[in-house]
Amino acid sequence: QVQLVESGGGQVQPGGSLRLSCAASGTIFRINAMGWYRQAPGKQRELVAHITRDSSTNYADSVKGRLTISRDNAKNTVTLQMNSLKPEDTAVYYCNAQIDYGLGDVDYWGQGTQVTVSS
Repeated sequence: QVQLVESGGGQVQPGGSLRLSCAASGTIFRINAMGWYRQAPGKQRELVAHITRDSSTNYADSVKGRLTISRDNAKNTVTLQMNSLKPEDTAVYYCNAQIDYGLGDVDYWGQGTQVTVSS
């Protein structure tokens, strides 16, 4: 079984910064893509940032230039550095990992961490 554990959420004022981390543990053969998603109240879950195993990245237009995703393959971790935060960034943020067991990728999700941007 695999667990993804997120940390680093909280409340911050507009313009502030937060750093989210996610660590994968358990029976892991190989982690391919990883990503961060978010879900605001009354809205669908949306992709925030995505990173491949060789660290190619992709971002939602709304966060480009403010959020940076990175990963450490040796530690099975993914990080989201969030700068210049806006109230519209308020949401529950979820870590995702696509893990390859030799028969195709299996999706795993973290439990979510709350990010609140408010003055």
